[in-house]
Amino acid sequence: MSISLRTYVYIDSLQPQLAAYLGTASQGFLPVPGDACLWIEVAPGMAVHRLCDVALKATRVHLGQQVVERAFGSMVLHHSDQSDVQEAGRTVLQHLGAHEDSRQKCRVAWREVIRSITPDHAVLINRQDRRGSMILSGQSMFILETEPAGYVVYAANEAEKAANITLVDARAVGAFGRLTLAGKEADIDAAAAAALSALHNLSGV
Repeated sequence: MSISLRTYVYIDSLQPQLAAYLGTASQGFLPVPGDACLWIEVAPGMAVHRLCDVALKATRVHLGQQVVERAFGSMVLHHSDQSDVQEAGRTVLQHLGAHEDSRQKCRVAWREVIRSITPDHAVLINRQDRRGSMILSGQSMFILETEPAGYVVYAANEAEKAANITLVDARAVGAFGRLTLAGKEADIDAAAAAALSALHNLSGV
């Protein structure tokens, strides 16, 4: 059966907020700041089990998360040693008969900066299903939607590297991924620019 590589993203060093956020949803080993991380999403979803098996038997990586849906399946591998994570990725790609550039190219479905959030808006956002921090009234907000979903994780990490922002939400499973960041206006502008630039530079088909 044919397996499609939807998302393949290597992160060299998980930033503190993103590592903590991933930990809130982790079903396996918890990541820590500084870990290297690999996010892989494939279709159909059940194929992810074999790929997890291949990666875990070949290297010392830890399985942080595995989500198996009918259409898509995703897994998160991480380890303090970058070479282990990179080798896990090579092993998975070899099993698929693919290469990194075979992944689906990221499409930005929505991007927007909203300035000076009102109190009502902030309260509603904070009451929704989120695992990150709260947004405060008066802050600016960057929202991003990507297809495939897993690319928002890479965008979030690059944004956190670039600016002093607050990670509110990063939903990376399903048909689309959604990212919400909050902070001062200048910081949000810098974070948004870093996230979009990182996604634009990713190869794919």
